Amino acid sequence: MKTFKFKTNINCGGCVSGVTPFLNQLENTDWKVDTENPDKILTVESESVSEEEIIRMVKKAGFEIEMI
Repeated sequence: MKTFKFKTNINCGGCVSGVTPFLNQLENTDWKVDTENPDKILTVESESVSEEEIIRMVKKAGFEIEMI
């Protein structure tokens, strides 16, 4: 399983709710956002998804994202 970490601007529960439908479209993927961290770290664990797919989905949801 690969683990990806990204810096985002997903900073509250409402933001997490907004990005959830997009990230849930990624098959065989577990993800979480640490909204307590100043960099709002999104951690994604997956066997089959690429970092490009994750970035595309988060941007599609209207949030900023960059690989750490």
